[in-house]
Amino acid sequence: MNIIETDHLTKYYGKARGIIDVSLNVEEGEIFGFIGPNGAGKSTTIRLFLSLIYPTKGDARIFGKDCIKFGPEIRQEIGYLPSEVFYYEGMKVLDLLEYSASFYKKDCSKRLFELADLMELDLKRRIDDLSYGNKKKVGIVQGLLHQPKLIILDEPTSGLDPLMQQKFFNLIREEHDRGATVFFSSHILGEVQRLCNRVAIIKEGSIIDIQDIKTLQKNNYKKIQITADGMDETRFNIDGVSNIEKMDGMISFFYKGDINTITRLISSEKIADLTVEDLTLEEIFMHYYE
Repeated sequence: MNIIETDHLTKYYGKARGIIDVSLNVEEGEIFGFIGPNGAGKSTTIRLFLSLIYPTKGDARIFGKDCIKFGPEIRQEIGYLPSEVFYYEGMKVLDLLEYSASFYKKDCSKRLFELADLMELDLKRRIDDLSYGNKKKVGIVQGLLHQPKLIILDEPTSGLDPLMQQKFFNLIREEHDRGATVFFSSHILGEVQRLCNRVAIIKEGSIIDIQDIKTLQKNNYKKIQITADGMDETRFNIDGVSNIEKMDGMISFFYKGDINTITRLISSEKIADLTVEDLTLEEIFMHYYE
């Protein structure tokens, strides 16, 4: 079953591009990564999911229901953490979270206090006295206190220190183990690589690839490093080779193609060492954008 489905989802802000023909499916129980730099269309896509803005054309469905027609009903089962959090600053943290919990048709009190304790959040403090990182903790508790079926995260770790980031990732894995589906939007590729099952890469408002993480790395370029004295790097100017660099007796490049072709070319020379490895998600991402 698909929890999220989009079909040629498009949004223009006047003449300015938001997203164009975004079609993707997120399966139930999946942790799905959505990556791209700032301005690529990540937040626009999420706001369309939540019917905070309306599409120019195309449609999006969550739990099989149209996001615009059934927005209030759908949001009862969604936990959302935006990239920037803004609150009624005169309120105390506990008052704000209890107010947020009142929108759901269930008792969220126990989970509210569990999450606040986990995130080391002082419920007695006023919102306007909190640092940016502590406001982000409020957003995490607010987004998860009703134990949603779908968790939508938009650049969730900004403002969190490394220790709290680790706690947050552990929390998301626990929610996933409980059965929640996670849509994780980020430009920090290491986070996506260690957390997500599949990933979509968005560039200038359009999806350019959707694959599971392992396949994306396996079927993409290999990173090859050769250590040899006096080897001419121009001999590797063949189809499938890119990003050739030479430094301190080492030649490195990316290669996509028949591995036998490149190994025959390498074996015809005397070399001291050879390394062949898969690209990291960050290297794959940069290659797409270059």
